[in-house]
Amino acid sequence: MKQQTNRTLAACVAVFIGGAALAEDRATGAIKPLSSVKFSPDNDVKCLQSAIESGDPTTGRSTLILKAFPGCVVPWHFHTAEEQLIVINGAVLAEMADHRPTRLGPGGFAIMGGRMPHQFTCQGKSACLMVVAFDRAYDIFWGKGG
Repeated sequence: MKQQTNRTLAACVAVFIGGAALAEDRATGAIKPLSSVKFSPDNDVKCLQSAIESGDPTTGRSTLILKAFPGCVVPWHFHTAEEQLIVINGAVLAEMADHRPTRLGPGGFAIMGGRMPHQFTCQGKSACLMVVAFDRAYDIFWGKGG
């Protein structure tokens, strides 16, 4: 019985270590004060700016910081990747297919599965600051089709 338990444990460890070794990319570590962030205008949504915090969105997982001006709407869209969002500042109306629209303040969180249509609106009088993370290469498809 003990030998069978040891084999099972060894198999689980091998699967865990093997899965980690096969990961697409590894985090190398980063520390960035907000004051050092260099925002660039978004190509599609003119009231949105972004900066890459970690990773490479063209090849794998990535984390970006977004700044949306008051009234900015990032219209309905979806990604192949799963997206996670955390609001740092401002009030963000988060809308997702099959979910009630929800106003998120600082610390508010949303997760959108791959191909899940969603949109965001920066509400209120101050700019909205958000962190978004994607679990694989970034792409975007405009509209509610998913």
